Amino acid sequence: MFGNDCDSASGFFRALRVLIGFSLLCVAGCDSGDRTREEIIDQTYQIVPTATLNISNKDGSIRIYAGGPPVLKLQAIKKAYSDERLSKISVNVSATQNAVSIETKFPPKSAGWFADQSGTVDYIIVVPDTVRIANVELENGELLIDAMRAPVGRAKLGSGRLFAHNCFTDVNIFVASGNFAVTYDWWEQRQFSVDAAIQDGNGFAFIPSDASFHLVAKTRNGKIGNDFTEQENRNGETVTNIDTVVGEASQVTINLRATDGNIKIVEANP
Repeated sequence: MFGNDCDSASGFFRALRVLIGFSLLCVAGCDSGDRTREEIIDQTYQIVPTATLNISNKDGSIRIYAGGPPVLKLQAIKKAYSDERLSKISVNVSATQNAVSIETKFPPKSAGWFADQSGTVDYIIVVPDTVRIANVELENGELLIDAMRAPVGRAKLGSGRLFAHNCFTDVNIFVASGNFAVTYDWWEQRQFSVDAAIQDGNGFAFIPSDASFHLVAKTRNGKIGNDFTEQENRNGETVTNIDTVVGEASQVTINLRATDGNIKIVEANP
């Protein structure tokens, strides 16, 4: 009985060694032969300064920068592990002088363990700061909106990191999982509001010390750290809800919310 068991066991381990060796050869072959395929799309569209922008993407990044003449400059970098997969990822642009819509299409996922599911698109977009971002949506990756002066109607990220930098305008942000950061390198006395919410992760706001604003912050399962709280009022207790005015009377409201995570308000230049 033991002899048969030993023969069976030794046969099993021999087969396992063969399988592992074959797998390592496959991995080595894939590493040496496979390189990421890439395609770059560069386009420029004539628009009015107050045009509307909509953009959606599944995997990759979206970076929107303000500045320059009344044109929309678009660079889209497509990446995949095969030419066939790359060719099936499409960047669809519908553009008029008053509105630009950018939609990213990925092929459906194929069945099977070894099916090619690769593919990302990285967008870099430059527009006048007066363009209104009606909707920007990314499922996975990194989203940046920089230096806008017209309202950002809706910026939604499924998973990853979202940054709103020097946007002195109404901004509406939602992140399902990851982190968001609202940052200002300086302060402008003008009327605007920021509404930023995250479901699972942490939220940050970096605000200059000379700023004046109405701060509303709330977390359900987490804590809030606020550098603008007077030192003598910091008693070590866990804070989960803040509603206060920083500085003089202001027309700016910053509303930060987290469901499962922490919120930190940082005094950028103390």
